[in-house]
Amino acid sequence: MVASDQVLVTGKQLDTLCINTIRTLAIDAVQQANSGHPGAPMGFAPVAYCLWQDFLRYDPADPTWLNRDRFVLSNGHASMLLYAMLYLTEVRRVDDNGQVTRDHTITLDDIKHFRQLGSRTPGHPESHITTGVETTTGPLGQGVGNSVGMAIAGKWQAANFNRPNFEIFDFNVYAICSDGDLMEGVGSEAASLAGHLKLSNLCWIYDNNSVTLDGPASWSFSEDVATRFIGYGWNVTRVADANDLEMLARAFDTFHKTTDRPTLIIVDSHIGYGSPHKHDTNAAHGEPLGEEEVRLVKKFYGWPEDAKFLVPDGVLEHFRDGIGKRGRDLRAQWAKQFADYSQKYPELAGRLSRMQHHELPDGWDKNLPTFPADAKGVATRESSGKVLNVVAQNIPWLIGGSADLATSNKTTLKFEGAGDFQADNYAGRNLHFGIREHGMGASVNGMTVSGLRAFGATFFNFSDYMRASMRLAALMQIPSIFIFTHDSIGLGEDGPTHQPIEQLASLRAMPNMIVLRPGDANEVVEAWKIIANLQHSPATLVLSRQNLPTLDRTKYAPASGAAKGAYVLADAPGGKPQVILLGTGSELSLCVEAYEKLKSEGIAARVVSMPSWAIFEKQDAAYKESVLPAEVTARVSVEMAATFGWERYTGSKGRNIGMHRFGASAPLKDLLKYFGFTVEKVVAEAHAAIAGK
Repeated sequence: MVASDQVLVTGKQLDTLCINTIRTLAIDAVQQANSGHPGAPMGFAPVAYCLWQDFLRYDPADPTWLNRDRFVLSNGHASMLLYAMLYLTEVRRVDDNGQVTRDHTITLDDIKHFRQLGSRTPGHPESHITTGVETTTGPLGQGVGNSVGMAIAGKWQAANFNRPNFEIFDFNVYAICSDGDLMEGVGSEAASLAGHLKLSNLCWIYDNNSVTLDGPASWSFSEDVATRFIGYGWNVTRVADANDLEMLARAFDTFHKTTDRPTLIIVDSHIGYGSPHKHDTNAAHGEPLGEEEVRLVKKFYGWPEDAKFLVPDGVLEHFRDGIGKRGRDLRAQWAKQFADYSQKYPELAGRLSRMQHHELPDGWDKNLPTFPADAKGVATRESSGKVLNVVAQNIPWLIGGSADLATSNKTTLKFEGAGDFQADNYAGRNLHFGIREHGMGASVNGMTVSGLRAFGATFFNFSDYMRASMRLAALMQIPSIFIFTHDSIGLGEDGPTHQPIEQLASLRAMPNMIVLRPGDANEVVEAWKIIANLQHSPATLVLSRQNLPTLDRTKYAPASGAAKGAYVLADAPGGKPQVILLGTGSELSLCVEAYEKLKSEGIAARVVSMPSWAIFEKQDAAYKESVLPAEVTARVSVEMAATFGWERYTGSKGRNIGMHRFGASAPLKDLLKYFGFTVEKVVAEAHAAIAGK
């Protein structure tokens, strides 16, 4: 197929030449790195080629185009398939300011440095590193989960921004997925939700290659995938040979014609297809082929056996004439329409610009509530619900919902026009995720990378079900919002299965995750101000079920101190404390009570509210010292959770009041007394800390 003198080829020969270029780039990159998965890119190269070259509405010269089709490689171990497409279609790089540059996102040199330190071709696709990677994938099931969020975003944007004769949004979302994506629970949750919502702009392309890392898929997977997805409410079609470009095209046409449900295209492929050993062990098991096998495969393709990273003449030009020209023309047509739209609907166009650049609307923080001092107080889930409804009215693209717990999480948007997002009303802003925490987290990330500010909510203990999605939000540097209520043993009678213990510590340990546990209603307001302004970090907002006193801010420091993560709430005379009490959330008021008791005893104490360790750590050394002076070593932390990590702030001489076992089922007052969350206990520990015991 490839002569040494680069004979010009046309038609089907050119298709084959391009497909084999994708394959051999993957083979050579993996072989040179001595690490990676060559089999999936080899087997599915024709599918990616057909989709990108003939169907994907995407302009490589502007990967930020609002109405571009989204392509998700959910089986991220096949990353070289995506890197080859980004290179061959000459997708431009977007800089840190969001500007499209003249540089290509991936060069041939990047492919030669596959899986190397600092390269734009890491082992699995990472969206914050490589332009053109719509979302970070690798943990199986996450990509398809994100794709559902992208499809929700597309439907929502169309319903809210399109106007008669102005179809600004009508993009499709394509996700290539593997057996692993369909086996993972998050994939099932996402598929079920997509079918329920009838997301007709969503197409999953299932690489049915009958192989997993352990060996034949039949060892662990024998379900009838087609019947399962029909049961979910999907349209299902099949392509019996991944190399059949005509049948692939017919399947994509079927997707385009399906307007009432999502589509699953099952494509039968062979790992490492084209090799004389179609089920080659190395290709199947995620290892380089080895030099000898590489030569055999290239010989089978009609490729120069000694050539490495070869891109034959005519291949780049063919992609320029295909997706390059088609994408450029489609974007130009859209841009002309959008210019007219901007003239007629300037407010909507301005809103889209702010969404794309992660900017807030003017006056986004107007009418935020302030809460008067109240000894009885209010649960932070309640005050958060009030603040959320104001913020959501001021930020029209803030949408979200709960995993079947909206009434408990207080996350229902109740203002006029909020509405429910359903198959018959894609304009609604209240999402009903059902009991699908993992799918909810992945969908929230998909909406967030699509320009929306999306939130998902459940009980804090069930953050365990969505941890993988939360971790990827932090890794991707996107401002997803995760709201958790029932944050401690304070939820009472439901008992240990519902009472979080270790979750705070584990999420605080997660890089780039902003954990916020406000101590009263006014700290909740400050927490939402922080969340609204986040651009490159997700937020975990942790809220109480039980009422918390609303502190008297004429007596104690203003809640605005929360903006720095930690602040001095109540201080000793002259700012010279003998002991420092540190608290968060529902335990903050307990620290204040203990402070007052100590003061009555003549003990000079300081109360430090620490709603966010992560934000406090970003402050300068002088501020940290002003809050936690090194000379004061008598310190007591109070938190109804694992004490792990508090030693950073209490030091070797400090005392930590917390949970050292799972909770118990009992009324709240009984639990507080049993586990030692009382004024008497805090005062006793303060005395012990001062005495150095």
